[in-house]
Amino acid sequence: MQWLKAVQRLREQRVPGVLVTLTSVRGHSPREAGTKMVVAADASWDSVGGGNLEAVAIERARAMLAEGSTTPQTVECSLSDKAPYQHGVQCCGGEVEMLLEPLPVVPSVAIFGMGHVGLELARVLARHDIELHLVDSRSEQLEPAQLRALDDAVANVHVHRVPVLPELVVGELPTGTHVLVMTHDHAEDAALCDAAIRSSHLATIGLIGSSAKWTRFRKKLADEGHSPEAIARITTPIGLPDLPGKEPATIAVSVAAWLLQVFSREHAPTDTRPEVTQ
Repeated sequence: MQWLKAVQRLREQRVPGVLVTLTSVRGHSPREAGTKMVVAADASWDSVGGGNLEAVAIERARAMLAEGSTTPQTVECSLSDKAPYQHGVQCCGGEVEMLLEPLPVVPSVAIFGMGHVGLELARVLARHDIELHLVDSRSEQLEPAQLRALDDAVANVHVHRVPVLPELVVGELPTGTHVLVMTHDHAEDAALCDAAIRSSHLATIGLIGSSAKWTRFRKKLADEGHSPEAIARITTPIGLPDLPGKEPATIAVSVAAWLLQVFSREHAPTDTRPEVTQ
């Protein structure tokens, strides 16, 4: 697989990786400057030249992944039979420098219900580098004209049109997705809550609505056999408690800010020091 497609696949599957680039070549080298490859914990795609050079790059990249490193690293390698080597001799005679850039797992969010609040929330979240899934059982809510405000989105936007049983989308979402339930139909909301707490691969589950709605939902979920611990996975109300207001835009900003706080905790850097290895 070509490196660019590998980057996209890792991003969509929420799998961390490292992008390796030959940044400079002095003398002879199997590949030219600018050549790239992608490394994950259990696979790699494309090639920066094979042999000791590539083996060193893969080894260093996987060490970065194991450490949870978020800082790019530079690796220098001499292609000489007189140079120290770890994985076999490569005697092209040149010297190369490689840049190893972590490809972090970006947040994934699914909004179920693209009504007034859902659309406003999508507008805000689309300005961030995330995977954004938009789900609605009403096809007209997901028409291009309705979503025109997202045309220049920074996020990767995935549109799910599901006129029947939108809760089936829950099982198709990437691992670690944050689910927000805010459809036009309380029965649909209840089915989504049931599906969400049956799914162990999700991150947070948020439900919009009043305390009276939650009281009814909590009893219904308990009657369906869900434990108190499972039901407690659902957060309601969602958003910042000290930001009042019932306007769709206000609710959307509140929920987005709450999510950004969650993202910040999830992706706190573990390594802030630059490193050069040889």
